Amino acid sequence: MTMTVPLSGGCACGAIRYECSARPIVSSNCHCRDCQRASGSAFGPFLTVSADALRLTRGEPRFYRKVSDGGNPMLRGFCPDCGSPLLIQEPHRSKIVSIHAASLDDPSWYKPTMDIFTASAQPWDVMNPKLEKFARMPPIPESFGR
Repeated sequence: MTMTVPLSGGCACGAIRYECSARPIVSSNCHCRDCQRASGSAFGPFLTVSADALRLTRGEPRFYRKVSDGGNPMLRGFCPDCGSPLLIQEPHRSKIVSIHAASLDDPSWYKPTMDIFTASAQPWDVMNPKLEKFARMPPIPESFGR
């Protein structure tokens, strides 16, 4: 299936909607404990996009702030009405935002390119052996920083 741009999605109850006008920079399955808790599963599937390309078209997510497994502050955006996880923002990487793949209107084309934070992966999770693996956060180009 071919990905169409703009991408669109939102929460389960429809209170929050977004559009993204650019293709993802990277698609990853994050196995950190925080993503496991937030997703209720073995990992969180994410599309990382340019922050300038993402636009909220309805509603405003509520953000939960915490220190990530990588040691940096992160903001997890979710719907305050239904609790659906939607976004991750990292203040130290203000030019990018990560979108939960399951929040897309059509998540069927999601094709992860890597598994990250595999040091925290659950032993019962079967990862795709064809994906590149990173025990922690992979290097991110400086151009995606502040």
